[in-house]
Amino acid sequence: MAASQSNIIGNNGVVFEDFLPTMVEKLGEEGFMKELCNGFRLLMDEKKGLITFESLKKNLGVLGLKGMNDEEVKEMLKEGDVDKDGCLNQMEFCVLMFRLSPGLMESSRRWLQHALAN
Repeated sequence: MAASQSNIIGNNGVVFEDFLPTMVEKLGEEGFMKELCNGFRLLMDEKKGLITFESLKKNLGVLGLKGMNDEEVKEMLKEGDVDKDGCLNQMEFCVLMFRLSPGLMESSRRWLQHALAN
């Protein structure tokens, strides 16, 4: 595992490798944000423009999470649902991805400290 990657342990005990910091390094900030937006569009309900319970459940295979039950899917949505509408808009999705990535959070903290020092 690269130094910029770490493991994330989900509520169900599943360990996910955190590849987001590596993606930022390879794609740059702009390219990474574009990929996050692509990920959102892949998971969203095209008619609503949001990630809904139904659209997330339908696309669990894309995420490698095909075996999740309905309650676990609802918990995933709830984790990022800031406005409590039961869905994720693009901003909520992006914030959730950053929150779930310890490596990105650490990189962001270092960048902010450096920016404030200058």
